[in-house]
Amino acid sequence: MNEIEWGLLFDPQLALDSFPYVLSGIWYTLLIAIVSMVVGLIIGFFIALARTSNLLFLQWPARLYISFMRGVPILVILFLLYFGFPVIGVEFTAMQAALIGFSLNSAAYMAEILRSSLSSVDIGQWESSKALGLTYWQSMRRIILPQSVRIAVPPLSNVLMDLIKASSLAAMITVPEMFQKARSVGAREYDLLTLLILVALMYWAICSVMTVLQNYLEKRYAKYL
Repeated sequence: MNEIEWGLLFDPQLALDSFPYVLSGIWYTLLIAIVSMVVGLIIGFFIALARTSNLLFLQWPARLYISFMRGVPILVILFLLYFGFPVIGVEFTAMQAALIGFSLNSAAYMAEILRSSLSSVDIGQWESSKALGLTYWQSMRRIILPQSVRIAVPPLSNVLMDLIKASSLAAMITVPEMFQKARSVGAREYDLLTLLILVALMYWAICSVMTVLQNYLEKRYAKYL
């Protein structure tokens, strides 16, 4: 029986030497994830409101948007933005295409999360706020949102971690984030496996930090339950 040659599986020295270079791509990874999360959250909030509206001209476009973005792979969206739009005279840099693509795509998922979170707040809260003379937006900001945020934190945290991991797809349109840098080193050194293990551990570390942040936010908003 052949023994496993561990040196071919993972080269610690190569991983150590390559770590600073691969780590330099973390800023692109985090920029894509955080900007897409913030922009997607803003867009998703208004889509969620349109989705729950009684007005069909708001509700159906929101449904169509959510259906399309959830049904199309993000890689296809990135390719359309970066390679397809220049055909009609609209050009984006690789980073712009990544930010737009991930923001629009994540907005659909966050819209559904926010919709369900807002719907979970008891209707009596709305009635009480109206009795106090609060406007729709005052009720939303002071009463409804604080209660729904606690419910939305876990699934929204999952979206953020998915964005961090999915940002590796931006390498397909030449964004120099962590995966793209790891892939270039692996190809140059003829040891892709070592670099894949290294970058996997780096993504795991980042997501572990996000989990700590999630736990803090859950405790922070627990008082609204």
